Amino acid sequence: MAMRVTGMNSGLDTETIIQELVKAKKTKVDDAKKAQKKHEWKQDAWKELNNKLKNLQNKFINNMCFSSDYMKKTTRVSNSSIASVITGGGAVDCTQSLTVDRLARNAYLTGGKVANTDSSKGDVTALSTLKDLGFTGSGSIDLTVGGKTTSIEVKEDTTISDVLSQIKSTGLNASFDEKQQRFYISAKDPGASGDFTFGGNADALKALGLVEGTDPADQTLARKIKGEDAQITLNGATYTSSNNVFDINGLTITALDKGETSITTENDTDGIYDMLKNFLKEYNSVINEIDKLYNAGSAKGYEPLTSEEKEAMTEKEIEEWEKKIKDSVLRRDSNLSTVGSALKEIMASGFEVNGTTMHLSDFGIATLGYFSAADNEKYAYHIDGDPDDTNTSGNADKLKGMIKNDPDTVVSFFTQLSRSLQDKMKDLSKSVNGYRSYGSFYDDKKMKSDYDDYTSKIKDLEDKLTAYEDKWYAKFSAMETALAKMQSNANAVTSLLGGS
Repeated sequence: MAMRVTGMNSGLDTETIIQELVKAKKTKVDDAKKAQKKHEWKQDAWKELNNKLKNLQNKFINNMCFSSDYMKKTTRVSNSSIASVITGGGAVDCTQSLTVDRLARNAYLTGGKVANTDSSKGDVTALSTLKDLGFTGSGSIDLTVGGKTTSIEVKEDTTISDVLSQIKSTGLNASFDEKQQRFYISAKDPGASGDFTFGGNADALKALGLVEGTDPADQTLARKIKGEDAQITLNGATYTSSNNVFDINGLTITALDKGETSITTENDTDGIYDMLKNFLKEYNSVINEIDKLYNAGSAKGYEPLTSEEKEAMTEKEIEEWEKKIKDSVLRRDSNLSTVGSALKEIMASGFEVNGTTMHLSDFGIATLGYFSAADNEKYAYHIDGDPDDTNTSGNADKLKGMIKNDPDTVVSFFTQLSRSLQDKMKDLSKSVNGYRSYGSFYDDKKMKSDYDDYTSKIKDLEDKLTAYEDKWYAKFSAMETALAKMQSNANAVTSLLGGS
């Protein structure tokens, strides 16, 4: 870079002169930066719209292409305190009788009270030994859990804590309540498979209060609740479960209490209606956005602002200025028109159902009409009788009635509509070498390439601008140097002639 000097000898404002000389080249740099910024805003607008299109495609349309997508069932229980039911897709439409015979329960043992043989020692604690409880010698306690038997070796110095640890190691819950002076033992899981029994050394069991058996005298020491499976009777057939939950022919039945009830399975009219309503709501959002972007007002005369231009404006003025441009970046965009037109055409198409060509209007679904709809909402669809739609809530609800009374016709039409939309959207978002990546509805690759080209162009223009400035600074520097020499020579001549 050439040394930059001011007009010390010439008296000229060289800085201003040079900036005027290079203005044209600086304008080219600014124009390129503005064009890139506008291009960036266009990319952002397309990215946002592309996400909405993909959401419509993946979350809604792709889930409405097969008849199984409409196999939504619901089951009513006449007495909801007896059982609850979750309906699967394979459930059969019918009313069934259900009796909950018993609920699953955990095996539970409440031990008998224990005591120190020497009353002066006070209450039994976790550190008390079997000798303290009156047991002498040694032996083993057999604990059977889920058919597996574990032998617990006990001696006179075995503590309550030792016994608890051994019981817990078999997978049971166990505790000793020092206040109640009892053992409490339970299975972790309900059902017969979690049941447990004690056997082995009778003296040790009695000392610990764990005796259970057929001897009436033994029953006074401990109370045992046997683990049992739940049992229900559905249409005369008996089923058991360890956890009160039964999966039977597409229904998941959870037993809640003993008793009788009926369960009725039928098509979930509201579920299918809500699926179609949510699809139309999302479609309307996308198509309205497309029309809004395509029909946006012109931003002629508006360009992205340079740093210098922003300095002369308030933040609000800058925001409003840039919004004007951003709102119009996809105005009359040909790709946008292609996508919007394709979707509108399919939605307006007819599909053959049982030999008859049907349209959305045959299901009480239509646009409001060109002159009734708001701007950029002329291709949005409304459902007659939709309580959430002020435009059509007062009309007769045709769609819900058809779902209930003629579901096959509804399913046939909307699966065809959805597949047509699916095929078209796949075609619109297919990969195009050098232009478009898979799943993109716009030329994302080409736009990125163009953005990178702007970056290279701007750098090239800036380099040329810098070189051009340096050239002029060098020329003015040379002039100032020449003037300085002339001034020096003049002073020397004056001095020789006797001047002051």
